[in-house]
Amino acid sequence: MHKPKAPSKKLQFSTAKTLETQPPKRPAPRAKLPKRSKIALFFIGLFALLTIAAAGILGSYAVFQYRYNAVPDGEQRSVVVDVPRGTGLSSMAERLENDGLITSAFIFKFVHKIEGREAGLKAGEFEIKLPASMKSVYEQLANGKPIQYGFTVPEGRTTAQIIAKLNAAQKLTGQITDSPPEGRLLPETYLYMRGDSRQSVVDQMRIAQDKTIDALWDNRAPDLPFTTKREAIILASIVEKETGLDGERARVAAVFVNRLRRGMRLESDPTIIYGISKGEILLGRDGRQRGLRRSEIDLKTDWNTYQIDGLPLTPIANPGKAAIAAVLNPPVSNDLFFVADGTGGHAFAGTYDEHVRNVAQWRKIERDRALGGP
Repeated sequence: MHKPKAPSKKLQFSTAKTLETQPPKRPAPRAKLPKRSKIALFFIGLFALLTIAAAGILGSYAVFQYRYNAVPDGEQRSVVVDVPRGTGLSSMAERLENDGLITSAFIFKFVHKIEGREAGLKAGEFEIKLPASMKSVYEQLANGKPIQYGFTVPEGRTTAQIIAKLNAAQKLTGQITDSPPEGRLLPETYLYMRGDSRQSVVDQMRIAQDKTIDALWDNRAPDLPFTTKREAIILASIVEKETGLDGERARVAAVFVNRLRRGMRLESDPTIIYGISKGEILLGRDGRQRGLRRSEIDLKTDWNTYQIDGLPLTPIANPGKAAIAAVLNPPVSNDLFFVADGTGGHAFAGTYDEHVRNVAQWRKIERDRALGGP
């Protein structure tokens, strides 16, 4: 029998080599997502993030609203808060927090910006009632009435005196750039807020006088011895300086109207003073108020009605409404003279002789007072 042949080594080698040279199997490639699916996943993720962020914001807003509406502990009191013109929400919030009026400037600003109320603050001074929530503080500033102050001008003050008083008013601002001439302002009480300009108050006074003279002029008496509104103001200013008594203005006005009608000089002492000092009090060497000197009575100026006919060149003060009304509708009277009577008023006379007697009585009163009498 033939023995089977052993496998050839060459053949074995060849077989092994064939097995070794076969390339390894690669894993099957993953299926790619369509482009639309990728976009959808992106937006799903973005929406989730936005939802989480919105939830965080809403949660924070709820906490902020709680603190915004919370009323802190404390005693009841009032404080005045000044909001200058042009103040923004951010700077105001910082001030309120620094002054202890709100607990958080950040929350104060955040809530108002979210709610679109950051431009709601008004300029002015406001009285804030405490303790108060941040919401209440804001509402008192945004909806409250600003504190107003009164500037009072007494009748018969000159324009220079009024301007000086305005310049001394500390809550007003700015310079008076358009100073009106004498007699163009109406004495009255005018309201203003802290930070208002001095010029705005002057403008109020000038407008008020225009309205007053316009209204009274249309109802003036016939046949007055003057023809213009300016002349009425000039005469009213003399009446204003001659008496401070409400009940006398009409009678004093009648005296001057009667004298003008007769061509008599007005002979008013305040017109002499205005020609000398522009309405300022005349002082002696001792610093006390003094009377007129003979040389001053004889001094001819554009205002001295002892030396000139008719009306002075300008008003000698700013007359009030009552004085203007008095010269436009004076009562029927025969009075041509008046002199002080020692009681703060005047004694009136229709004749010169009667006036002389009244003057003599006044001189006696002056002498008695100089000697220490009543």
